[in-house]
Amino acid sequence: MFFPTEIFDHAIVRKNRFTEWFAQGTATDEQLRAFTVQFSVFSHLFIEAQLRKCINAPDRESYRAGKEILMNELGVVFTPEGSVEGGRFRFNAGHFEWLAEFAASLGLGWNEIGKREHGLPSTLAFCDALVEWYGACDESTAAGASFAIEHWAAAGFWKQLIAGLRAIKAHRHPQLPLGFWTWHDALEEQHAAHTSDELQVLSKKPGFSEERFTRAGMAILDAVAGFWNGLYESRPAASAPALRQISRTVVLRSTPSTERYVLPT
Repeated sequence: MFFPTEIFDHAIVRKNRFTEWFAQGTATDEQLRAFTVQFSVFSHLFIEAQLRKCINAPDRESYRAGKEILMNELGVVFTPEGSVEGGRFRFNAGHFEWLAEFAASLGLGWNEIGKREHGLPSTLAFCDALVEWYGACDESTAAGASFAIEHWAAAGFWKQLIAGLRAIKAHRHPQLPLGFWTWHDALEEQHAAHTSDELQVLSKKPGFSEERFTRAGMAILDAVAGFWNGLYESRPAASAPALRQISRTVVLRSTPSTERYVLPT
């Protein structure tokens, strides 16, 4: 049975400096907005990669599976059966609009998020890698990138982001809507299991290449690492007054049973 151990051992799957820091809940408002802008660029431009994945699908079953994701991204709600077929379209159910509401609660306007012009080089490199590898014509390549993306997404980064956001919501911004983040966390756990099943089917198909599968998985994870490392290294410096305010808020509102958060370095 083919099992791409290199993907599971990739550094970004095992450790993510940015999300480990973010989980502490001590990001300043400026740092939180900077993160939101970059995540919005990735989230919005992902639609391009998903459309490319549909266009290059090797068969109708794969085409429809890709469209399920694309249409849900755009605002078609899943039915209780887990499909967009028969689901209702709602503008505000689109994932980017959902994220835009979160951004608006931080004072970010529509034209400040989600566009290439706002992306760091590392963010844009990740988005372009998604189009190249995840949306590739070659079935083994596209499957390797998809497998790697799903297992990275299920490795815990959503939970670390949610931990940090819940701390910020509790201590500083009670208005923060967290539905975008919690919904994706629940969804990704299902996706990873599905890709493992799909791999065992795909690996038996004529023409399947373990080498191309693994190469694509590692390439996309390198781009994922670039995205998160870019976020970590480009964090706006926290001013002394901002650090003092965070420290004071955490101490005043914490209880003996509440986790104490470490200030960012």
